[in-house]
Amino acid sequence: MKKIGIIGAMQEEIDTLIPMIEDMKIENISHLPFYIGAYNDIEVIVVRCGVGKVNAAMCTQILVDKFNPDYVINIGVAGAVSDVVSIGDIVLSTYLVEHDFDCTAFGYEKGIIPRLESSKFIADDELLKIAEKSKNILSDINFFNGVIVSGDVFVSSKAMKDDLYTRYGAMCTEMEGASIAHVCHLNSKPFLVIRSMSDKADGDAPENFNDFVLKSAENSKLFIQEMIRNM
Repeated sequence: MKKIGIIGAMQEEIDTLIPMIEDMKIENISHLPFYIGAYNDIEVIVVRCGVGKVNAAMCTQILVDKFNPDYVINIGVAGAVSDVVSIGDIVLSTYLVEHDFDCTAFGYEKGIIPRLESSKFIADDELLKIAEKSKNILSDINFFNGVIVSGDVFVSSKAMKDDLYTRYGAMCTEMEGASIAHVCHLNSKPFLVIRSMSDKADGDAPENFNDFVLKSAENSKLFIQEMIRNM
């Protein structure tokens, strides 16, 4: 039986997934709730990692060590960086970069992690193909494939947003995906990051952000279910 680990930063981002899990049990490890069971003959582990890169990295390593999933998927919301992406659209990662990693004092470009063979963490091609095949379940949503950048900062200025686009060609920005991808890369685990746009990363968020997160979570559930059915 294949095994998939699904990580969300906030409880609201995973709450819609929990009811789909058959024969579910909950295991708490290092204050993290792991919801374990199955869906459509695929073993499923859903976990809330908390906000930020350290929380996400710690959670991912525990997920890998304890449960050894075949695939890791990160879901959640993000801020749109590219002008072609609008609120409500979904971005599928092609690769991810930690945009706040800064060793420019030593001659490295921003985002480069010294002594690592690559600072671009490339998403799994098979998972991208499964995601492409699953898009029809959300026929009213626009999907984009592209670069996602992550950092321990909520991007809310046009200047920073413009820099992320110019420097990395980013489609969107958030606070966990690249660290999850980093850990998956070091453990040779196939991964994909799936993000729904909640704002334009310029300080203007939707009037009712909480309602948007809940709608995004419902879309994520439908999309994840379709991906699992297509595995």
